[in-house]
Amino acid sequence: MLSEIRNARQVEGEGFRRWFTDDYFDLIVWYGNDRRLIGFQLCYDKQERERALTWTLEHGFQHNRIDSGEVPGHSKMTPIIIADGAFSRNPVAERFRRESTSIDPDIASFVLDTITRYPAAGVPRP
Repeated sequence: MLSEIRNARQVEGEGFRRWFTDDYFDLIVWYGNDRRLIGFQLCYDKQERERALTWTLEHGFQHNRIDSGEVPGHSKMTPIIIADGAFSRNPVAERFRRESTSIDPDIASFVLDTITRYPAAGVPRP
């Protein structure tokens, strides 16, 4: 079940942000100066093969894989985001629906509605 990280670090120039987390998801949402939601990043499958769906009002969708920086026999490096293939929207949307019941319903609804707009064929549209 997602819960909010209080006092999330704010990054200058990114707008105000809130961060929610559980064992499977990390959700970061960004607000504009008018306190309107302007974007989010939903990281999922954090324990196995972490990926991230990012949506912003300005740029639309982007789907990536998180390279953890783990290389056997070497020191851990900084995780990086790299391009990934198709986004499996239906299973992610269903799990998000179940796990987001404890967060602000406006945020949960916005993110869920946006996820379901990601095209089934995997080619993002704004």
